[in-house]
Amino acid sequence: MSKPLISALAQFAAATAGRNMTKTAYVAVGVGVLSMVLLTDNRANEARGWVNGLLWVCLAYFVFEWLVRLRHMARQGRLSLYMSSSAGIVDAIGALAVPLALVLGVEPKTAWLLSVLWVLKVVPGIPGLRQLRRVLMLESGPLVSVLVIFLMVIFLASVAEYFLERDVQPQTFGSVPAALWWAVVTLTTTGYGDVVPVTPLGRMVAALVMISGLGVFGLWTGILATGFAAETRRDNFLKTWESVSKVPFFAALGPAAIADVTHMLRTMELPARTLVIRKGTQGDCMYFIAAGEVEVDLPGKKVQLGEGAFFGEMALLGNNKRGANVSTTKVSRLLVLDLVDFRVLMARHPDLAETIDAEAKRRALENN
Repeated sequence: MSKPLISALAQFAAATAGRNMTKTAYVAVGVGVLSMVLLTDNRANEARGWVNGLLWVCLAYFVFEWLVRLRHMARQGRLSLYMSSSAGIVDAIGALAVPLALVLGVEPKTAWLLSVLWVLKVVPGIPGLRQLRRVLMLESGPLVSVLVIFLMVIFLASVAEYFLERDVQPQTFGSVPAALWWAVVTLTTTGYGDVVPVTPLGRMVAALVMISGLGVFGLWTGILATGFAAETRRDNFLKTWESVSKVPFFAALGPAAIADVTHMLRTMELPARTLVIRKGTQGDCMYFIAAGEVEVDLPGKKVQLGEGAFFGEMALLGNNKRGANVSTTKVSRLLVLDLVDFRVLMARHPDLAETIDAEAKRRALENN
């Protein structure tokens, strides 16, 4: 076996040993699940051999992935931790579920249905999943309280409808469990229409249940929306704090002052060759470079400003007209300070105001 092939296999095994999904794993999940779906379609009998072959290839990859990770974790002394973790359990299920079903004598067409469990492998890579888990944990109390109300309404409504409708519709409301189906369908506003109360009091109860369903799901929606909004503000605050702390003009400020600045600034993520400021336009904000680089197009020369520098302050110090074009030279993250917030910040931190004013005067002399 040639050295390049051995090196490629070693790199592939090293990438597979990590706990994150690789591109190959995503392809295997997609091909495997699609093949399982085609296997259930009788119209695909002619391609059944190819479909079975693809399923076995995907299964072989997931078994290989699981064994590589077991070996990697065993070398690090974390085998038991990996096997008991959610990622380890999902990897084990993906590798063993179908073979165990086949060994136990399950029909192959039925056993391959277990390959749908492979989609669980992509769950950790879903963006925002950690944020969702945190919101559910923080808001678990209110969510559970609404769930209790939901269950109470279902049970009370089913008992009431059983009492009111059992003599009129014994086949559909002949027992409380049978009435529970109607209560769930009505409270969730699904409204299949297969079970409908016919007595006046029964319809009054149904109306109350429908209104309660709107209220319950409105509460759940409001709780989750508020939680996501708070979590998003928290993440944005942390990202902006990190960016602010890298700017030299803010580095000397204390934590309270940095928090004050963080609340005022907004972040802009810009690609390369993006025009940030156009010459001659009215200026109402200044910019701090948290990451990346911009180019200032001055008469007769071009000046590059890197991480930690700022620009656009002249429009806030008296001259509202932009004096030069400014564009990014590479992917950049800018912190934007608006005019009103600029004045508030300068009033609260005179030393920062003096620093910016001195830098602005120096640049004005250079430009002249």
